[in-house]
Amino acid sequence: MLAKRLFQFLLLVTLLAGCGGPRAVLGLDTTADRTASAAVVPVFVATTRARSDNLSLPYSAERSQTLNFAEFDIGIPRYHVPGDVEKTGRIPDPARHFTALTYQPIANRQKFVAQLDAALLKRAPEEREIFIFVHGYNNNFADSVFRAAQIAHDYNVRAVTLHYAWPSAGSLPLYVYDRDSTVVGRGGLAETIEIAARTKARRITLVGHSMGAYVVMEALREMAQTGRGQYLKRLSGVVLAAPDIDIDAFQSQVRDIGELPRPFVIIVSRRDRALSISRRIAGGHPRVGSGSDIALLRDKDIVVLDASDLDGGNHSVFASSPTLISLVGDSGLMRHLIEGDQASATDTILADGGSAIEGAAALVIYLPSRILGGVALAGLAR
Repeated sequence: MLAKRLFQFLLLVTLLAGCGGPRAVLGLDTTADRTASAAVVPVFVATTRARSDNLSLPYSAERSQTLNFAEFDIGIPRYHVPGDVEKTGRIPDPARHFTALTYQPIANRQKFVAQLDAALLKRAPEEREIFIFVHGYNNNFADSVFRAAQIAHDYNVRAVTLHYAWPSAGSLPLYVYDRDSTVVGRGGLAETIEIAARTKARRITLVGHSMGAYVVMEALREMAQTGRGQYLKRLSGVVLAAPDIDIDAFQSQVRDIGELPRPFVIIVSRRDRALSISRRIAGGHPRVGSGSDIALLRDKDIVVLDASDLDGGNHSVFASSPTLISLVGDSGLMRHLIEGDQASATDTILADGGSAIEGAAALVIYLPSRILGGVALAGLAR
């Protein structure tokens, strides 16, 4: 039995998000031709990682008890494939790899708010929004900030990008360290949400992936339990992608939070092997992201996107699926679901569903019972 559990654990850390490919470096300490980047995505960062003097990774895996702030310009490579994060553990080539072009530490919370406001005011009024991305397990700092930039670029996110980086070890065997770090990191995310709420942003969307979804739920719970509900009300939408959360723990979190921000969207997949193994390690307890109890989620006023048959339905399908990226770019369906009100989402699905998902293998959208009044789902397929 012990040998079987050990094998399962080793398989788990091999499959969970962020484990593929080389360990990324930022490239700040290189002299490469940075004009070779095809596009530049500004990314603001709030992090409970400790500061480092190493420019290849200026924020380490060590935990900081206070938030650190910075702004990066991330270069998107000329030969970028939508859905991929082209990275290297050596000297990056801006034509072929994601590269950090600039790095500006920001001294304190007040200056961070001021710089976020300055970035917002440069945008058209309807685009004065903040997109907060929270990464998953086994990410070093470069991995996660590059992923934030990739999502913002590929999905054409019309918002200021704010990445919250919690102190993942970025190492396969250190799953337990990462799980403990989610508890350390929840306070930093709660503070980051409060900071975003104090800006001039008209809308704030929060997205958490995998273990980062646990950080999101714990941060929302902490805010609700400590009298900071007014900042929760500033959230215009929350998305949990492949959440690695025990279903019982999730129900407890929802009870403690009370009224969830709306819309609240969860992306699930029955083909997510990482979550299947996580379930085995947890003694058979189902994970929210595996879609094992969609009815429960719908009853809690949650929109569920079932991506099981969408481009393989893997653990990172939300960021890597060409079909999902195309949906967001080419139709209003996903934008209504994630950024708009749920009534509009219903109209879009029923009126334009067939054309919106043309070419997709399959995507099933479950709307809350409150909206459909007993209609279980709107199924959209090729």
